[in-house]
Parts: sequence; structure tokens; C-alpha cells
Amino acid sequence: MSEQRPILTTRQGHPVRDNQSTRTVGERGPATLENYQFIEKITHFDRERIPERVVHARGAGAHGYFEAYGKIGNEPAAKYTRARVLNETGVKTPMFVRFSTVAGAKESPETARDPRGFAVKFKTVDGNWDLVGNNLKVFFIRDAIKFPDMIHAFKPDPVTNRQEAWRFFDFVAQHPESIHMVTHLKSPWGIPANYREMEGSGVNTYKLVNDQGEAVLCKFHWEPKQGVRNLTSGEAEAIQAKNVGHATQDLYDNINAGNFPEWEFCVQIMPDGPNEHLSFDPLDDTKLWPVDQFPLLPVGRMVLDRVPDNFFADVEQSAFGTGVLVDGIDFSDDKMLQGRTLSYSDTQRYRVGANYLQLPINAPQPGVKVYSNQRDGQMTYGVDGTGPNRHINYEPSTLAEGLREAPKPAKDYHQPVEGRLGRYQTSRTEDDYTQAGLRYRSFQDWEREDLIANLVADMKECPEPIQLRMVWHFWHADEDYGRRVAEGAGIDLEKAKALAPLPGRAAPGKRLAAETYTDGSNAHRVAAE
Repeated sequence: MSEQRPILTTRQGHPVRDNQSTRTVGERGPATLENYQFIEKITHFDRERIPERVVHARGAGAHGYFEAYGKIGNEPAAKYTRARVLNETGVKTPMFVRFSTVAGAKESPETARDPRGFAVKFKTVDGNWDLVGNNLKVFFIRDAIKFPDMIHAFKPDPVTNRQEAWRFFDFVAQHPESIHMVTHLKSPWGIPANYREMEGSGVNTYKLVNDQGEAVLCKFHWEPKQGVRNLTSGEAEAIQAKNVGHATQDLYDNINAGNFPEWEFCVQIMPDGPNEHLSFDPLDDTKLWPVDQFPLLPVGRMVLDRVPDNFFADVEQSAFGTGVLVDGIDFSDDKMLQGRTLSYSDTQRYRVGANYLQLPINAPQPGVKVYSNQRDGQMTYGVDGTGPNRHINYEPSTLAEGLREAPKPAKDYHQPVEGRLGRYQTSRTEDDYTQAGLRYRSFQDWEREDLIANLVADMKECPEPIQLRMVWHFWHADEDYGRRVAEGAGIDLEKAKALAPLPGRAAPGKRLAAETYTDGSNAHRVAAE
């Protein structure tokens, strides 16, 4: 049957020979700007909804402040980062937070089983810093080129306009790295009780850079001081029968009553580099960094103390981007982070407009004056600051009347990069199942029971090939996990276990040879030939 399928092409009619991986410099290196197939795919995806967000359409937001402890764990924050927002003790940095669901439309119920967005805009004295994350600490995929496909599978069927379980699992079944996130999502952790009692995570891997030009890898996390609370499917259904916007109501009512929600901001830190001793790649956002090896180190606290004066002006027009960083916080080569950094800002320019950063909710704090040579565009509200000569809107200029570059750091971070340009698989794949199994076994009995019940209901809506492959995945994560799903849904466990590994993928618990291209060939072997 596969021989008879039409060939996937670009809109220009070019055959797509690899729809699984972006082109990078080596397996773990940065993505390159000439990723034309990816750029065309993601920028079209960014424009699929007008004016509603393609994802994270249903949301609520609040204003507040961030206060740094001046330490990361028990050490001075300056040891790791020169970012002032994390170093200056006691300074209250204004911020805005937007919580959301991911797949549902703007008026969808807030009891939906769905990841929750947790997007934070720090309005620092050095300009804005956006940390755009989710409540869950991992994600479904590890390469941004798959994001449009993933969302298409999770969104309603283009013919029936219904969200269908078989579409979701048809996609997931082909991506073993997704089983970890599925285990989180289909458990009660997939339905937070509200936004106040919900964790947050940057999900992606970033870097902290200090004033000596030294860098470490890091992950950011928000831990609610109110505690964490989740809902079973039955509890969510009971709430939805009476209120489809319960989480927004809970957030606003508590803030208005003076019950200000608070989170502790924490980081995990790891030496920069490949960290070959680990069974997972720290740049892989489908994996957790074990807290026994990389503890959560407190950095500061966030308090939300004011609801928006106008929902549309603040919540709907707020626009975030993973590329919005301040000095001392930098990008890693996390392939999802690199793709998101293009996609998010591109989406905002399309959805809100070319001058979305001039809107008060998105502009820096009043004490930060904006000087840029950007001009015009639709809905220009004002003109950015200029040098003494307003005729000079370019840089550099021979005359001393235009804008100039900021002073360069005394010591900057320069990551060494070496590798062959190509499309690579992630080679450290043994934890694709290991971490999912660990998560399953970490659940309390009632959480496991809810997880199995949800998956059983979904499996009953899937064709047999999808059922068998999903049970195969669950069984390799944990034998009890796979057995209970199979028994509950009436799926032949032995038939599922007899399936061969996915073509071109590593067998469960195994890893690929480093520098393996997506066609299965190895970069070192090809070079030798």
C-alpha cells in the first residue's frame, strides 16, 4: 500500500525526501538558516488561524512581579549568569503571565485534557525576557519540523471537524519519544485543577552565561507555593457541566480577593557539552533531567497581584517569543527551541501585526527606552527613539548623530561547532521508553487507574494497527502498563508484542550510532566511503 501513496511535496511541487528532521551542523549542532523546507512549512502553519492563535487560543492572564533571591541554590547567581534580573536581590521586576490550553479553540472548556501554556514576560531593566513554556516538563516531539504535523493530528479532523483519538494516536504511534508525554497527558496531570495550582516549565534547554564568558546548560521551572492539584476525567466532567471557564474564574476571583498566587522560580544546571555519560541528550525536550542528579535550585519568586483592566488588550494581544532573551541567558541547540524561536515571533507579526511590540502589553517597562531603526509597517503607533539626527535611520553612519552599537562584553561565550551538514536522528534513544516507564511507576494508584481508563477509552476508537502499535509502546515502557491497556481495550497483547520495531528507528532500550542520518546511514561511515 505504501508504494501507491502520493509523494509529499512542498507548495512549489518539490518532493519532500525528509519530513522528520531539520538540517543541522552535526547531530547536536545548530540548525541552519537555509532550512527552506522547514521555514516554508512553519511560516504557513503560523498563518492557519485568523485572528485566533493557532495554538494556545483559550487563555487567561494576570500581572505581577518577579523578585530574585540573588542566588542560584546556595551560590551567588553571578557564578552562573550575568543577567541582572536574576542577580539583583530584592528588585521587583514587573511581569505578565498568560495561562492557556493548547489545542482547543478560543471558547473551548478549560477542563479539556490538554497541555497548559505557561508564558511569562519579564519586563526587566535590560528589556523584555519571555519564557514561553507549559505546565508539563516534557513535550511530544524533539524536532520543530514535526510541529505542524503534530498539531494537525491533534486538532479537529479537516472533514468532520471533530477531534478524533485515532488521529492523535496515529501520529504518536510513529514517534516513540512521544510516549513519555502521552503518559503525563493521559493521567490526571493532563487536567490541572486550575492555573494557580499548576507547575510551569520552560521545557526547552537554555544556557546561562556569566561575565567570564562561561556557559552552563539549564532548564527553568515554576513551582506553585499553593501546591499542585489535578483532576480525574470524572471530576473534570462534573466541573465542565456547570462552568467551561472555571480556571479563569478561579484565577481572577483569587487575585481580586487578595489571595495572590505565588510560584518559586527554579533552575536545573548541567555542564555545557554533549554529556555523553547520560542515557539521554540534554537537548532533547521529550526527556526530564532527573532531579536526583540535577536538583531544582531556587532563583526567585513570582507573585501575581493584578488582573487585566481589559481582557482583549492584555490577554489576547499579549505576544511571546522564545527568542526574547536578555544578556546572560542564551540559546542552546535544542531543535525545538531553535524552531520555536523563528515560529513564535513570525506568528505574532502575522496575528497581531508588524508593530505588535508597540502595544503596551508587549512593550518594555517604561524605564526602558526603545531605540531602533525599524520603521513603518501596518498600524504604526509611534516612532522609536533616534539619535540627535532624525534623518539617520540606519547604522553605521559617518556622522556622530545616529545610533551606535552597545559595548561588547569583556568576555563573551563562543560555542565551538563542528560537523557535517545534514538531517540527523537523535542517537541517544534508550530513554524514550525508560522515562515513560519511570513516570508510570511514580504515579499513585488512583493516577494510574485514571491513566489506564483514559487510554482504554481512546484505544477503543482506534483501528487495530494503531491499537497494536500503541500497546507495543506501552509494554516496552512498562509491562504492567501495556498489559492493562491491552486487557481493558480487548487488544491481543501477544500480537502487539510480536510487532517489529519501527522501521529506521532504534529498538526499545537501544541507541543508534552517533551521527546517524534520518535515512539510516551513518555520517562517519559515509565519509569513510
